[in-house]
Amino acid sequence: MDVHDPKTRSYNMSRIKGKDTKPEMMVRKYLFAKGFRYRLHVKGLPGKPDIVLPKYKTVIFVNGCFWHGHKGCRYFTLPKTNTEWWLNKIKDTQHRDKEKEIALNTAGWRVIIVWECELKPEQREATLHNLVSILNS
Repeated sequence: MDVHDPKTRSYNMSRIKGKDTKPEMMVRKYLFAKGFRYRLHVKGLPGKPDIVLPKYKTVIFVNGCFWHGHKGCRYFTLPKTNTEWWLNKIKDTQHRDKEKEIALNTAGWRVIIVWECELKPEQREATLHNLVSILNS
């Protein structure tokens, strides 16, 4: 049973962004400040990666822990209502994520996934520094 009426739930869900999220913007600003130039949401690549670095043949996905079902993460908890529907939705997302990653790897792209929880204040600097190290290797 949902705590909101269908109209309110529809409105709430419509406010959830898929592009230019706060975690994505953090990664983009850091990379730009470090001299990396990139393209955004390239439609010609599987999954329209959040960040595409053609020079490095690398794509970066900035995933939300809840929406992509980050295993073992404290920010991923299954809702108590309509649990089966959410479980199926998240499993489908994980399946699509895997298919996209395989397609990109097959096409010769290196895929990096940055999780939302890795960009929380206590881990942010280490995560972003590690990301730059991976790109420079």
